[in-house]
Amino acid sequence: MLKEIGSVFSFLTIIPTGNAKLETIAKYMYVFPVVGIVIGLIVGTIGFSLSFFLDPLLVGLLVVASFAIITGIHHTDGLADFADGLMVKGTKEKKLAAMKDLSTGSAGIMAIVLYVVGLIVALSLSTGYQLFMAILLSEILAKFSMVLMASIAKSASLGSNSPFVELMKNQKKLLVAGIITLIPLVLFSGISGIVVFCTGIILTIFLVGISTHSFGGITGDILGATNELTRLTSILIFVSI
Repeated sequence: MLKEIGSVFSFLTIIPTGNAKLETIAKYMYVFPVVGIVIGLIVGTIGFSLSFFLDPLLVGLLVVASFAIITGIHHTDGLADFADGLMVKGTKEKKLAAMKDLSTGSAGIMAIVLYVVGLIVALSLSTGYQLFMAILLSEILAKFSMVLMASIAKSASLGSNSPFVELMKNQKKLLVAGIITLIPLVLFSGISGIVVFCTGIILTIFLVGISTHSFGGITGDILGATNELTRLTSILIFVSI
């Protein structure tokens, strides 16, 4: 079990804790929020420490850079591909082809710019312990959003997402992931945590709807985009209430 969890860490981060087949990682997808806890603790501690002696915008920039370094930015790349696919006019096949294109289009570039700027600004609106908790809890929820999406959506095409979609149809696994996510949200943020949790669920369902309409289902890029959008939305809510 510990070996498999280590493989999940390696899949979601640059931390070399293990190596396993994609099917094995997909089987343990429900522990994604645990990885979110670790990432959130690391990045949250960085933000918390820097917020005492650096300008808030600079702290936000360094926190975003920390996320990029630790996660390897492959989810951010998924956001760019998702935006490119959505902006293409035509059939679902054309949209999927655009999303799989190795080059990033204007829509993808704009999505990344808006995401990074939005995340930096959102992070700059908070300091100290509040910033730490916003980063930690948002990262846990971001990872849960991918678990939720895989459990309720269908695959748009055969690819890296397929094992996750197939193996996450076990509702017991979704329940475990939900409990892992909800406990820290309620414990450390109370009603605000419940609000953010519900918002994350609504956003994920919304993205599933858009993806199903535009692509016929979800892909690995869409899972990554959901992670990024949920993180940004959650942090915005935490620093606003």
